[in-house]
Amino acid sequence: MRINCIIVEDEPLALERTREYALRLPYLNVLATFDNAPDALAFLKTGRVDLIFLDINLGEVSGIQMLETTAVDCPVILTTAYQEYALKGFDLKVADYLLKPFTFERFVQAVERVQPVRRAVTPGSSIFVKVESRLERVVLREIVFIEGMRDYRKLHAAGRRLLTPQTFAEFERQIPPHIVCRVHKSYMVALDKIDSVERGRIRIKDRVIPVSETYREQFYTLINHPSR
Repeated sequence: MRINCIIVEDEPLALERTREYALRLPYLNVLATFDNAPDALAFLKTGRVDLIFLDINLGEVSGIQMLETTAVDCPVILTTAYQEYALKGFDLKVADYLLKPFTFERFVQAVERVQPVRRAVTPGSSIFVKVESRLERVVLREIVFIEGMRDYRKLHAAGRRLLTPQTFAEFERQIPPHIVCRVHKSYMVALDKIDSVERGRIRIKDRVIPVSETYREQFYTLINHPSR
């Protein structure tokens, strides 16, 4: 299930960090970002928003004032550098309160508090992968890992090797991260196929796959909290 969200934040660096975190979760769809409350309130009239990441200090109209309007009728995660607003936020029934600077792990916890976002994957759940002029059906639980090879990706699954022009971003949109997770600019791995993890390297049978700094926090969050 995709969650349509907006980010309301007037600090450019904080906005970019929250947006980057959101884009790393394939089930979050960032519809728009705003640096002020009036523009965000106008956008809410479209009725397409499922979740708001909301800063408190926004200038003329604060995040708290925005929360007090009737226009906000979806879950809100407050993001602020000021701990003293926490009680007021919870009085207004916010879903969570992220104190800046927050980590990606803490961000994931806040999002998953809003609602269960993981799709159930049954034994027969599958995707279709473009191979030459055809679409090949691949059962998700058969995927071992996916590696980048210049303009192509090679999907390793239950004895099959499929070469596809599909991008990693497309695979991330198709497959829940608790099944196959991005760990490097050139790799995605199936979490249930991992034999061991040591010193930032994943071993799957005879293959050793690196975990890059960009995806390290997301990866360890997923393997340390498998029920999420």
